[in-house]
Amino acid sequence: MQRFYLPFLLLMILVFQGVALDFLPESLIADKWIIVPHWILIFLILISVFYDLESTYYSILYAILFGLMLDIVYTNVIGVYMFTYGIVTYAIHGIRKVLHTNYFVALLLGIVGVTAADIGIYIVYWFIGIHAMSWNLYLIDRLVPTIISNVIFLILLYPIVKPKLLKWSQGKFDRKQ
Repeated sequence: MQRFYLPFLLLMILVFQGVALDFLPESLIADKWIIVPHWILIFLILISVFYDLESTYYSILYAILFGLMLDIVYTNVIGVYMFTYGIVTYAIHGIRKVLHTNYFVALLLGIVGVTAADIGIYIVYWFIGIHAMSWNLYLIDRLVPTIISNVIFLILLYPIVKPKLLKWSQGKFDRKQ
């Protein structure tokens, strides 16, 4: 039963991510800011930091699967989120090997991951002509509000999820054989 916890939580986050902006005050959304919730990516980063071992890649597998689901449900171009989330999660998984796992490292990796993913998605969409937002406008109106909102989500999610991920990781990988 424990093997279904992570996919179930990711599926719930996928659903809530789609309606996240409906709960924000109208004054934030009515302005020119574009806030993109990358909640699945935040949870994948936490999985990579606190659940995966150096030799396991569950976070990357989930990044590819749920990135594809995000593409199918919320976007018109298949593969952008799948590719971006997979690459970013793989990079975070590699960086995690040289850093100690604590709150500040998770926060730093969350900021780096969301920034890299959002810039990657912007570049792909700009390259194929989906949007033509200038870099300065993108930086001020989309990237900064997106980073701030996702860091707030990470700060709220971290104390709830970290103990569970560590417990599930120990239960899965520390079995006596």
